[in-house]
Amino acid sequence: MARERARARRRRTRTLGIASVVVGGLAVAAVVAVSVAGSEQPSGPGPRNTASDGVLLRGSRGAIVTVRTPALPDGGAPIPTAQDPATTDITVYADYLCPYCNQFEADQMPQIRQWVRDGTATLELHPIALLDRMSRGSDYSTRSAAAAACVADHDPDAFLAFDTSLRAHQPSEGTRGLTDDRLVALAEQAGATDDDVAGCITRRDFAGWVADATERAVHDAVPNSSLRGITSTPTVIVDGAQYDGSLTDAAAFAAFARQHGDGHGHGSS
Repeated sequence: MARERARARRRRTRTLGIASVVVGGLAVAAVVAVSVAGSEQPSGPGPRNTASDGVLLRGSRGAIVTVRTPALPDGGAPIPTAQDPATTDITVYADYLCPYCNQFEADQMPQIRQWVRDGTATLELHPIALLDRMSRGSDYSTRSAAAAACVADHDPDAFLAFDTSLRAHQPSEGTRGLTDDRLVALAEQAGATDDDVAGCITRRDFAGWVADATERAVHDAVPNSSLRGITSTPTVIVDGAQYDGSLTDAAAFAAFARQHGDGHGHGSS
């Protein structure tokens, strides 16, 4: 039954949407009414190390490591990450074509990565695809998220570097985005040396999983929070509380993390 529901989700066209709005002087991406077509590619098993539909990163001896988890079976439900009472647990839902996500990456991720290395925070990244229609038919949001899933599956220690590289090389909305071959090259430059990564990206092995994970993110209750679904990117959650402040003010985010997080000692840089 779960498998039949998954197939039905893939056949259905979802009405989501992204538009730029201003809230309190801050530009954010908001869901309005954009049609995002579901992938017709069968999902199959999900990528390894994404049991929650996201990739969980922790600190270990001053380094950031990807937490290993088994692949979800075809039609399987994701397993929410258990929150760690000793750390500040930060979760980010983002689209690799979203310019506002890039603002958050550029200005907030340096301090977040430092907290993760210090062991005072964890970071869970959820690549989703809301902006496929903004890439002139090339489905770049899905392709890039599927490429990230390939790296998470086959070479998980390279995932964070690849995620960072995708943002550094983010194409403009309204273009076709990076080619699959370019995504392969960026994965290799990020340290994904497993022989299966390139084929996984060019075959788009996890495009179906991206469609399913995106639908779950939008239409299901968001784990470890009070949100009923993801309605904008980036959506940033700190120990259950959604961050609605400036995407570019590192001090403001650090203060929010101190207020809501279980970890201690978060500075402003």
